[in-house]
Amino acid sequence: MTSVKLSKSAPASLSATAVVVGIHAGDGDSPVLATGAERLVQAGRKADAKLRESLSAVNAGTSVGAVTWVPAPAGSKAAAVLAVGLGKVPTDDEGPDLETLRTASAAAVRSLAGKESAVLALPASSPEQVAAVTLGAELGAYAFTRHHGASSTAKPPVEQITVSCARAADRSVKSAFGRAQHIAAGVRLARDLVNTAPVDLSPAELAEQAVRTAKENGVKVQVLDEKALAKGGYGGLLGVGMGSVNPPRLVRLAYSHPRAKRTLALCGKGITFDSGGLSLKPPNSMVTMKSDMAGAAAVLGAVLAIAKIKPLVNVVAYLACAENMPSGTAQRPSDVLTMYGGTTVEVTNTDAEGRLVLADALGRAQEDDPDLLVDVATLTGAQVVALGNHYFGVMANSDEARQQVVDAATTSGESAWPMPLPDELREALSSDVADLVNSAKERAAGMLIGGKFLQSFVEVEQAWAHLDIAGPAFSDKVSGYLAKGGTGVTVRTMVQLAEDLAP
Repeated sequence: MTSVKLSKSAPASLSATAVVVGIHAGDGDSPVLATGAERLVQAGRKADAKLRESLSAVNAGTSVGAVTWVPAPAGSKAAAVLAVGLGKVPTDDEGPDLETLRTASAAAVRSLAGKESAVLALPASSPEQVAAVTLGAELGAYAFTRHHGASSTAKPPVEQITVSCARAADRSVKSAFGRAQHIAAGVRLARDLVNTAPVDLSPAELAEQAVRTAKENGVKVQVLDEKALAKGGYGGLLGVGMGSVNPPRLVRLAYSHPRAKRTLALCGKGITFDSGGLSLKPPNSMVTMKSDMAGAAAVLGAVLAIAKIKPLVNVVAYLACAENMPSGTAQRPSDVLTMYGGTTVEVTNTDAEGRLVLADALGRAQEDDPDLLVDVATLTGAQVVALGNHYFGVMANSDEARQQVVDAATTSGESAWPMPLPDELREALSSDVADLVNSAKERAAGMLIGGKFLQSFVEVEQAWAHLDIAGPAFSDKVSGYLAKGGTGVTVRTMVQLAEDLAP
């Protein structure tokens, strides 16, 4: 794994395979060197001009994330310069926005695959900028290699990265750097779990990964197996898991701070593979269904980061893990399940299974009396239709709870969009034989109806938000600091939520 460190030394004094500088679009043909590059060029204006001349000669791209290799100027110990585009020159003195820095840093690091070392001389004069450059670098260096064979030709990520910052010794900068590393570790864990082949990640194995993570980070953990679930009345988890030889699990994680006065509860959908059950999906729709546990993966990744950052808040988390398979023992459309807490559900579509396992988790999580309850799930294809693959939908039982999540996402650099939960949609979930059905007959408003189903299991006085991440949880291409596959979306948002609840 790539090693990332922070240094106050001038970039020109650091030996490396390459030094990374940012460039902006200039008024003419010559790009403008961004803040940070001035400490690279220690030989004076002639070297500065020579670097800009080299960049102009190769028509260096200045759009955000564009990368260009040129020889290093005299006076630098690096073998080469990697210039990465930062877009237009900022109109104020604050420098590029944080998302630009995250994207550019990741693009540069990705281009360094197979190299030994690099120094990032990007704009990083504030704690926020240092955090953005660091997070982009950590995520740009991500690679999932678990299933690669000995004949793989994939280049390994760059071995060592140094983030250059003149204020590296400042406590605020060191704190921001460390926080970014902890969040990156949580995102990487979520990505690894989503990318793992489902044959290697059954509900029990996902639970075991949670146990290992918890023990390594001082987090309390409890796992309910199928016998404990039956004894506790977790009908949603048991119903979804009926068709699989791999029985379901419910994992409870608890991070506690001795001075905390508020509690955040997180619930993640952990369907380790979703065939649709007897309501079988078409073959092409099954290809990425190893990612149907992305909600649980993100929750686990967030708990890992929170345990390392140690905010003044208590966090309880539930991973609702099951495998949805067709077989002679699978649940059938028209079966009736009794959920945790006693509500009955008529199953009209076995492919609407995520809401069933989450209903159990939501019921249990409220017993922890949280100040805010949040569930995260790849719940509906309708989310992708409505919001695409970049934004996740946020639904809640109050404007305040919904805005709290959207604000946390914006602060952390993730893209969330507020969605309504109209009361009139509840009628679409009415059943003649049970308290409600798990899937409406009509396809309209599918994302909102999924949220409305979950709301049925949340007490009126409980502040609650539902995050539908079906689109952004899995990427089919490299984009910014996202690699192909699992993205780890909402890890950053949940960490920010925990910090926002702290005093």
